[in-house]
Amino acid sequence: METTFLKSILDNDFYKFTMQHAVIRLFPKAKVRYGFINRGKHTFPSGFADLLRKSVDAMADLKLTKDEKNYLSHYCPYLDPTYLDFLQGYSYDPSEVQITQEGSEIKVTIEGYWYRTILWEVPLMALISELFYKSNHLIRLNDEAIKERTKNKVDDYNKLGVSVLEFGTRRRHSYDVHQLVNETLRTYGSESFMGTSNVHFAMINNRRPLGTHAHEWFMFHAAQYGFKMANSISLEHWTQVYEGDLGIALTDTYTTDIFFNQFDKKYSKLFDGVRHDSGDPIDFAQKVISHYTKMGIDPKSKAIVFSDSLNFDKVKIIADFCRDKIRMSFGIGTNFTNDVGLPAMNMVIKLTDTKPENTHWQGVVKLSDEKNKNTGTPEMIELAKQVLEIK
Repeated sequence: METTFLKSILDNDFYKFTMQHAVIRLFPKAKVRYGFINRGKHTFPSGFADLLRKSVDAMADLKLTKDEKNYLSHYCPYLDPTYLDFLQGYSYDPSEVQITQEGSEIKVTIEGYWYRTILWEVPLMALISELFYKSNHLIRLNDEAIKERTKNKVDDYNKLGVSVLEFGTRRRHSYDVHQLVNETLRTYGSESFMGTSNVHFAMINNRRPLGTHAHEWFMFHAAQYGFKMANSISLEHWTQVYEGDLGIALTDTYTTDIFFNQFDKKYSKLFDGVRHDSGDPIDFAQKVISHYTKMGIDPKSKAIVFSDSLNFDKVKIIADFCRDKIRMSFGIGTNFTNDVGLPAMNMVIKLTDTKPENTHWQGVVKLSDEKNKNTGTPEMIELAKQVLEIK
């Protein structure tokens, strides 16, 4: 059975590189573990783990090219030259990834220094997704049909007058579909398509990559500094590294209500806006507008990036509410890169444990605005709720 190989070390989401840069600067000795969660209860055929192992082992050969380094230097001036030199010498270490299979279930875990292992999550998920469809011999729509679907979507977004971003690397159907979708968005989305979070395709499109940070940034800080201080110290450290660049803050690692209690005037003014990733988007928008108004900040000077399982109908409802109240953009993932006539996969790879410098291993927690998106052991989730006084 044919396996799948990545074509570029930049075939990854931008926030993985921005966080790696920050981790190298601030937490070079921290260690972490990640684990695969099969939310959709997908069944994997016999031999799947071996196919995935071959794809993972091949990633050791990926290297940052001179052209790729020059691209990052030009479009991402906030990344230190020392980091770009590091990335040029970086290679994936497949021994950091353990893959096993029992029957139709697979187990994937990652362990090592955070600054090294942080790049695995997104390409691993992309490989799992592509190999799942290949190994199960599932036939997608042809290229022309996918182009037509994507063109129709971006035409609708053009008419709606909103900005859309492609955030679909992790659960894409395949590299080929991802490429096709980006080509179509670029061709027909001049009024709405702002770019992609995938650095490889951003480079092909000759645009800057999009993204800031992910939940793991806050989850690690909770393990290091405690749940009550996680949001504020995470934001402070982000500011320390990026000095105002990459200023979209993720709000829902320990619920949005807790976040806004700690998102004081300093951070509210400093960050360009916030990202919505769980919970009711209209309720969220109301909270954001209310928060900025209370801080004496014009909400129209700030932005919300919505990124929670979006499609056109959801985007229209949100846009109709937010228009003339606050700036907005929409990060669309699976609906762009895995709308191919087959059920999309529902899976994640999440940070599970951390070992900050000079401490022991401990589990980490995410308390989403949607309870089914919480991660962590029941005991740790309950502890976090107690500390944060969440009922």
